[in-house]
Amino acid sequence: RLQANKAAIKAMLVNRVGDFGLALGIMGCFTIFQTVDFSTIFARASAFSEPHHYFISCNMRFHAITVICILLFIGAVGKSAQIGLHTRLPDAMEGPTPVSA
Repeated sequence: RLQANKAAIKAMLVNRVGDFGLALGIMGCFTIFQTVDFSTIFARASAFSEPHHYFISCNMRFHAITVICILLFIGAVGKSAQIGLHTRLPDAMEGPTPVSA
């Protein structure tokens, strides 16, 4: 059915937003901390709390820790279908079982 196909595409695209945010957040952690081990990152985070480490985009400086936290949050929101990325849920119930899972 056409609606089921549209629901599957919508679910896939919304999930990719979460995947992209999570992947960028992990890459940002590796860029700043040179590791993805949480215990090491938490131990080093206080040294990076001062705004000396920035990501620069469009002639604007963004505090690196803030950007990483926002990206990881977007990843969590996308993967758990929270507010903002929950629009796929009603349509997914119409699609095949793997779409709604």
